[in-house]
Amino acid sequence: MLEIRNVYKTFNVGTVNEKTALKGVSLTLEDGDFVTVIGGNGAGKSTMLNAIAGVWPVDEGQIIIDGEDVTKLPEYKRAAYLGRVFQDPMNGTAATMEIQENLALAKRRGKKRRVFAMGITKAEKEEYKNLLATLGLGLETRMTSKVGLLSGGQRQAITLLMASLQKPKLLLLDEHTAALDPKTAAKVLDTTDRIVNKEKLTTIMITHNMKDAIAHGNRLIMMMDGHIILDIKGEEKKRLTVEDLLHKFEEVSGEEFANDKAILG
Repeated sequence: MLEIRNVYKTFNVGTVNEKTALKGVSLTLEDGDFVTVIGGNGAGKSTMLNAIAGVWPVDEGQIIIDGEDVTKLPEYKRAAYLGRVFQDPMNGTAATMEIQENLALAKRRGKKRRVFAMGITKAEKEEYKNLLATLGLGLETRMTSKVGLLSGGQRQAITLLMASLQKPKLLLLDEHTAALDPKTAAKVLDTTDRIVNKEKLTTIMITHNMKDAIAHGNRLIMMMDGHIILDIKGEEKKRLTVEDLLHKFEEVSGEEFANDKAILG
């Protein structure tokens, strides 16, 4: 489903701020893999996600999604393959539009302009109402409310629905609960699990939280200094504890994992 082949990315080349963020990263995801990615600040997590999304070109290497080489495709063309939820709840929705209008935009993405001139049909409203009911947030009774009036957690839940409405080839979750309080974050993660499992979506979820990285998905990747240094899956991941993960990190890297937020979050 996804192949990243020997990808390099350096920022600010030739300046005092030059930084090689990805150093020959290679990764293969199978259909239905739900991979959590953890690492300290500057490890390369978001850089890898942005490379997949086409936010900027890579210096070397290839990115292949569902058998198609998208390495040279601009971000807007890759959007047809991807669903994405950002860290900031404000980024995934149109604040001045109604909940049902946001869902309709996501549902009709990629269709001809004249489709957008049509109103939301009765059938569509019923579909959106049923989808919203699955969130357990009472939003199915507020479909005409402006999204800007909602809480961050409510907006992230709606963004998750929007990102998965057309069943993307790959769902990218970029620390999508980092800006939420713990109770709301847990609710959004539960919603994430339900949507990913129901739709069998191939997913990459970046997190700073080791407990979340262990609890969710079928595979865990740890990054450090632009490299993937751990890749744990299957039964080994199911048995994993935070202490195990810290020990493995120290074995591979030769140093302690110095990120209290990741350990204690």
